[in-house]
Amino acid sequence: MGLRSVDDTLHHLLADAQKWCSENRVLAQCLGAVLADDVYAESNVPPADNSAMDGYALRHVDLILGKPIPLSQRIPAGAIGEPLKLGTAARIFTGAFIPAGADTVIAQEDCEQVDGFVTVNAAASKGQHIRPCGQDIASGQLLLKAGHRLQAADLGLLASLGVSQLRVSSTIRVALMSTGDELCEPGESLAPGQIYNSNRPMLAAMIRALGCELVDLGIVADDPATTRAALIKARDSADVVISSGGVSVGEEDHVKAQVEALGSLQLWKLAIKPGKPLAYGRLANVPFFGLPGNPVSSFVTFCLLVRPYLLAMQGLTETTAPQWPAQANFDWPKAGSRQEYLRARVTPGDSGLQVDIHPQQSSGALTSVSWCNALAVIPVGRTLQRGDRVEVIFLRDLT
Repeated sequence: MGLRSVDDTLHHLLADAQKWCSENRVLAQCLGAVLADDVYAESNVPPADNSAMDGYALRHVDLILGKPIPLSQRIPAGAIGEPLKLGTAARIFTGAFIPAGADTVIAQEDCEQVDGFVTVNAAASKGQHIRPCGQDIASGQLLLKAGHRLQAADLGLLASLGVSQLRVSSTIRVALMSTGDELCEPGESLAPGQIYNSNRPMLAAMIRALGCELVDLGIVADDPATTRAALIKARDSADVVISSGGVSVGEEDHVKAQVEALGSLQLWKLAIKPGKPLAYGRLANVPFFGLPGNPVSSFVTFCLLVRPYLLAMQGLTETTAPQWPAQANFDWPKAGSRQEYLRARVTPGDSGLQVDIHPQQSSGALTSVSWCNALAVIPVGRTLQRGDRVEVIFLRDLT
């Protein structure tokens, strides 16, 4: 297989991502879930004209500045007033429904109440301080489309309509395994030649952040039989399988061969830096991603390719992160044969966004990822001089 471009790879992956099943879920458990159906309003919000102020409701034609108006009733929020008697006013509170006959609310600070009468001391326009029925939401209005990821404000919006449950994408189970005899878990003592496994906690956190359920299979030894057994276990226990390491061309890289023996490999070797040895295929009908072992490569390929795939499976309509123009505060004199993603920090400047890059761009330097807030995109064959325009992707849109 030759090197495939990032855009071509992403197009292939999104086309191959099969939308997952859906389920009914109570509203309180829907944060971060993706809507499976359009949501329409079944009622108006507010359900009736109501007061935007603590004050007095009256007929505008009865208003004469400085002339006392008798009070005929008191309407707190949650109570229903009587139709307003001619020539009178009603004491009313924020959120209370406007009584029939009233068309104006005067704020209490513009009035004086004495002995059952209220005197208005400031000019008022007809209809002021009244929130009309359906001002926020009209019955029948399309509120949220299928494919929308629910945020906290969405849950409040739906609660205001009395919605108690929604149909959303079912939770995707993602099996994660790390390969390599050199790996050791944090908290354990390192043996000679070992390193701590940084990919596992990093990828596990990103998987969970997407609303997926993690099936953690730990570290898998560099052995064909062990690798095969781990892949079978992952296939049988999850909806998607992700491994890190073992997909390059070394003698101890066994994942690629075992995936091909158990299923099929559709993609391998991308024109991306960092992250060239990324594999995608299927274990029977279960999607498989083999990420590079180098931690920065693993981070970048997950963000740019695996994340959109998992979002597409959930039915999300917008899966890729936007790119923003910025001004380079660095030189990049050597044109590459792969599209590069530099760890960068974007800051506001007098002429727009400014971009600096971390001095260490090695695929093993996680310090650059912890330091950066964006990835600067350098297309194939492109060089940059300080002051040139460069596209950036903010990490907040990738993690």
